[in-house]
Amino acid sequence: MKSYMDRQDMMDALANEKDLWDVAVIGGGATGLGVAIDAVSRGYKTILVEQDDFSKGTSSRSTKLVHGGVRYLKQGNLSLVLEALHERGIMMQNAPHLVSNQAFIVPNYDWWEGPFYGIGMKVYDMLAGKLGLRPSRNLSVREVLQRIPTLEPKGLKGGVIYYDGQFDDSRLAVNMAQTIAEHGGICINYMEAVGLMKTKRVVGGVMAKDVETGTVYEIPARVVVNATGAFVDGILKMDDPQAKNIVSPSQGVHLIVDKKFLPGRSAVMVPHTDDGRVLFAVPWHNKVVLGTTDTKIDEVSLEPRAQEEEIDFILKHACRYLSQDPTRSDVQSVFAGIRPLIKMGDGKNTAELSRDHNLFISPSGLVTITGGKWTTYRKMGEDTVNQAAVVAGLERRPCVTENMRIHGWLKNINPADPLGHYGSDILRIRRLIAEEPALGERLHKELPYLKAEVVWGVRYEMARTVEDVLSRRTRALLLNARASMEMAPVVAEMMADEMNKNKAWQKKQVTAYRKLAAGYLPKMEKA
Repeated sequence: MKSYMDRQDMMDALANEKDLWDVAVIGGGATGLGVAIDAVSRGYKTILVEQDDFSKGTSSRSTKLVHGGVRYLKQGNLSLVLEALHERGIMMQNAPHLVSNQAFIVPNYDWWEGPFYGIGMKVYDMLAGKLGLRPSRNLSVREVLQRIPTLEPKGLKGGVIYYDGQFDDSRLAVNMAQTIAEHGGICINYMEAVGLMKTKRVVGGVMAKDVETGTVYEIPARVVVNATGAFVDGILKMDDPQAKNIVSPSQGVHLIVDKKFLPGRSAVMVPHTDDGRVLFAVPWHNKVVLGTTDTKIDEVSLEPRAQEEEIDFILKHACRYLSQDPTRSDVQSVFAGIRPLIKMGDGKNTAELSRDHNLFISPSGLVTITGGKWTTYRKMGEDTVNQAAVVAGLERRPCVTENMRIHGWLKNINPADPLGHYGSDILRIRRLIAEEPALGERLHKELPYLKAEVVWGVRYEMARTVEDVLSRRTRALLLNARASMEMAPVVAEMMADEMNKNKAWQKKQVTAYRKLAAGYLPKMEKA
């Protein structure tokens, strides 16, 4: 099978398919991609449709952590932590080019915190078992400040170091889509589910519109999986207009600041903020991610925006723990993601809503999977396909994803290599540069991305817009929104050459992208 994705090939395969699909998945985020990988790797004929780009929503806007969830340990949800720690180990084995070991330090400013968090992290280590990373231990004040010299020294009494995972979320999503293609599955971005096909009140397929042409396709399938994250209620209402909402959406915001605020390789985990959440400051792509918030919202959107109070909240807490206080002018990008939390009781406090994943089978046979988190995407896929196979009456076949390598698999990546996150595709990108040396030039002096990545993203990763390239094939938008706006014209011109688009397309793309990216810059304080 092909080791790359071509949208026209995917569309041709869809148009020429005359038989039933075994599994049709709606949603191209972490959950949907995980379901499709599981289904296709079991030998089921599988198709996935995504209304926008792969991981456009929440799945490209995470805290970039692959973790068991220290916070859930504190809440006593041991089963969730145990499952997530197990899956963390599997992710590191199956995608080592994108998932790495990250040291976290919990600073202690009260006498009781050292023993309290020290014991808690030992429990965390124990739950990880043989898939654990490195053992946690207590640190002296001197050791803490050696690792994080910019930590607030006043009142510091030491700290605890523990280890968790870190990754690049949308890069993993793209590699997962490629993995589906390699196993003979079809996954199509910019393909919006606009209706469900039904026979005698039983769901028998999906009606999907090609956003680029407006053509609507009928996709008959033995079972349809609704894996649309924060948007699951909309698909449920396609099935039954009277269906009650099952998701209570919560927004999480992150700020990107310069590495000078957190030099070195260790991250900071603050275990108790004013609203009871944990706060992270994590090195990522030579920047620092600060976050996150937990804000109940009323409506879901593909482009959620940070509220001013959320930005202030993160900056206020960062200033408490960092000796150099970041301000709004230091923020290079602000991004928000929506958590599809499952309603429990009155659902008033998002911090108390379920983080576990949940499966629902509608009377029509529609299978819905929601909740969960990036770390457990594989287990969510396994559980969903187990149920979907029963609904569809498919031949029972075992799950094989626990030891299945994701596209790009490569160990011992050089973290200094700007192409490191492409894993085994590095050689092919280097070949592009050898054939056309100009592709080795950087797109912007403040970011590491090369022109070759634009060509690669269009030819082999189904990038269709400037936003696809600058937000998800590279992470320019999230790392430095202003610099990414300056990159847009060159990216649009290169994409137009690859896709045979005209000047009008380029202009429209640049205008749309700059408008979008402007929303990733925080408003400055009034003078």
